[in-house]
Amino acid sequence: MNQPLTHGEPEAEHLEPAPDSKAVVVTGISGNLGRALAKLLHKKERIIGIDRRPFVGKPKDIEMCQFDLRKKKAEDVFRRNDIKAVIHMGIMHDPRMSAEEHHSFNVIGTTRLLEYCAKYGVQKLVVLSSANVYGPSPDNSNFLTEDAPLMAASRFPSVRDLIEVDMLAYSFFWRQPSVSTVILRPVHIVGPTIKNAPSNYLRLRRPWVLAGFDPMVQLIHVEDVGRALMETLRAEPKGVYNVVGPGEVPLTSIFRELGRTVVPIPHPIARPILGVLFKYRVASFPSEELDHIQFLCAVDGSRWAGEVGWKPRYSMRETIRSVLGE
Repeated sequence: MNQPLTHGEPEAEHLEPAPDSKAVVVTGISGNLGRALAKLLHKKERIIGIDRRPFVGKPKDIEMCQFDLRKKKAEDVFRRNDIKAVIHMGIMHDPRMSAEEHHSFNVIGTTRLLEYCAKYGVQKLVVLSSANVYGPSPDNSNFLTEDAPLMAASRFPSVRDLIEVDMLAYSFFWRQPSVSTVILRPVHIVGPTIKNAPSNYLRLRRPWVLAGFDPMVQLIHVEDVGRALMETLRAEPKGVYNVVGPGEVPLTSIFRELGRTVVPIPHPIARPILGVLFKYRVASFPSEELDHIQFLCAVDGSRWAGEVGWKPRYSMRETIRSVLGE
């Protein structure tokens, strides 16, 4: 149902044997979502972060391992520590990076991480996927459940790695019943520090819309995603879950809330124009992203809400305005 817009390669720092306390490994911890999760989680859990990037502003009680997940040093983290859970967010989303490097980092890195979880007796594995794996399409039903086919790769080559990671985790779920595996597929994540395609698009002063199209859009605040990831560490969640925010609203309603003046563009010419702009780095997202402002890709989050009692903390207005840092 619609919701009204009302308030509602360096060495690792720690690889020696650790104290007798179970730890949660968080991959991709240095990203904006990873830092948001760490802020919520570090007071309740012992955290070991793994990321190629430095963690700016890292809390002192977080153990940081700055290296590539594909390296042998990643296994040392599992061999030398008692790891009870892994939250895997170390997925690269860079449309300008080569397909080969993308695939190696995302798929090989995930494959090795799954091997470590099985080998070292990890009890809980959480893999952050995305509702984007379903793909926007004129053939989509109103609300896609977790059983819907993952069709995004047919139109979005850059999403193929994410779908493969999602499927690797799903296969692991069935092959390793001793590991409680959770795959989260949140809707578009937005927030003051998030720099993904949806947030960048919503920040445009005069955003393009496709003439004649006004799809329903689902957004979720980055801190609500952090809260959802924390909920996965409970004993009960297991399997695949869509995670939604406070509802869904038409794209034009979002821009009205942001005070933006939209520029309607006929869709036959929008794609080649954006393709050229992206090629010359004038635009920050490729032309394939236009499908998200033309076709529907709304998901059903009732399974997650029912099993964990999930309710987003941020209202629709707060979620929308968070892209402006409010």
